[in-house]
Amino acid sequence: MSKSSQLFSSIELKDVSLKNRIVMSPMCMYSCIQEDGMLTSFHKTHYISRAVGQIGLIMLEASAVQMEGRISAQDLGIWSDDHVLGLKQLNEELHSYGAKTAIQLAHAGRKAELSSAIYAPSAIAFNDTFQEPLEMSQNDIDDTINAFKDGARRAAEASFDVIEIHGAHGYLINQFLSPLTNHRTDAYGGSKENRYRFLKEIIASIKTVWNGPIFVRISTDEYDNNGNSLEDILYFCSQLKEDGVDLIDCSSGGVVPATINTYPGYQLRRCETIKQDVSIATGAVGLITSGKQAEEIIQNKRADLVFIGRSLLKNPYWAKEAAAELNYDLKAPKQYIRGWK
Repeated sequence: MSKSSQLFSSIELKDVSLKNRIVMSPMCMYSCIQEDGMLTSFHKTHYISRAVGQIGLIMLEASAVQMEGRISAQDLGIWSDDHVLGLKQLNEELHSYGAKTAIQLAHAGRKAELSSAIYAPSAIAFNDTFQEPLEMSQNDIDDTINAFKDGARRAAEASFDVIEIHGAHGYLINQFLSPLTNHRTDAYGGSKENRYRFLKEIIASIKTVWNGPIFVRISTDEYDNNGNSLEDILYFCSQLKEDGVDLIDCSSGGVVPATINTYPGYQLRRCETIKQDVSIATGAVGLITSGKQAEEIIQNKRADLVFIGRSLLKNPYWAKEAAAELNYDLKAPKQYIRGWK
C-alpha cells in the first residue's frame, strides 16, 4: 500500500502535534440525562471509539460555560469545577490511543431551549417557537466573558490540547457578530468593530488562563442579504488572526431561519477564501464523506484540517475506510491488528 497521503500527514499547531488532519467535528449528543452537564457512560463510549478509530483530533460537543447557555437541558457542561474530573479521565483514555483532544466552549444565547430565562445581545426571539430573550446588561456580558475564561481554565485542568470557541450557528457569540441579531447601540453593537468586541474580549480573557491552540468556529455565510457580507467575515477573520487565534473552523448558517442548499463540500469555497485572503489555518466542514474528497481538500491547500461529522456517526472507523480508499497503510491499534486489514 502507498505511504503517501496528505490527509494522514501530521500538523503542528503551537506546541500540539496532530498525527493526521482528521478532526471529529463537535456534535451535540443531548445525553446528560440528569441535566447536570456531567459526562455519562454513553459519552465515554462515543468518544473513545473514535479515538480507537485513529482520528487525529477528537473534539467534544458544545459544552456550556453557563447553565443558561445550554442549547438543551441535556447538554454537556463546563460551568462547574465538578465537571473537571470526568473530562480529565476521558482525556486520559483518548490520549492513550494517540488522539489529541479539544473541547468546544459554547453559549446558546437566544437559541437555548430551556424553561428558565435566556439571554442575548438584543431581545429578539429566533422564531415564533422560541421564547424572547432578555437583552444582556453590561454585568451579564462581563459575567459571560468570565464564564468563558473559567471554562478555559477547567479545560486546561482537564488536560485538553485545544480549545474551540463556538462563534457559529446563531449561538450567543454569533448573535453579537451579526447585524441580524445585534441591534445594540452601545459599545457592543452597530459597527462591525463593535459587534466583534464581545468575541475579542472572550479571547483575551481565555488567553490569561490558556496557552494552547485556540480555534474559533464561525458561520462564514448567514444566507441573508441583510446579514454579514463576505467582506465582514474576512474582517472578523483578520481580527481573529491578530488576536492570536490559530485556526478558523468554517461552518455556516443558523443565525436566522433560512433554506440552505447543501451538497458535498458546500461550505468549502469560503473556507478556502479565508485561508488564502487572511493567511490563517482553516478547518473544512460540511458533507465531507470520503477519503478522496478529504485528500483533495488538503492536497489543494483549501484547508488545513477536515472536520468529519455525520460520517463519523455512521462509522467510528471512518479513518480506516478513508485510508483504504487512498491506499494508505494506517497503523492499527494493537488490539485490532488481526482484523484491521
